[in-house]
Amino acid sequence: MHHSDRGSQYLALRYTERLVGAGIEPSVGSVGDSYDNALAETINALFKAEVIHRRGPWRSIIAVEYAILEGVDWHNHRRLPAPIGNVPPVEAEARYHANVRDQALAA
Repeated sequence: MHHSDRGSQYLALRYTERLVGAGIEPSVGSVGDSYDNALAETINALFKAEVIHRRGPWRSIIAVEYAILEGVDWHNHRRLPAPIGNVPPVEAEARYHANVRDQALAA
């Protein structure tokens, strides 16, 4: 008998440990909540479609890793999404944190 979830609990625990070790608060709201998983699956599918499948075939795992790093860099530093004012996400996030800091200082 094959179990498609074999090891998933172990991986979830390791993932949680890595988040805690990095000082990141897990965003899962309740047991069995599928919204966070759906977001992760959407991002994975996007990378598969736009990076892995479009730019392959790959000669090595190192080449795939570099392509993923390039994709993440583009996604965070050069992509210009209209909903946040056609600025890169890193710039929008920096503006947000500067605004929050300024509001805290003013209070």
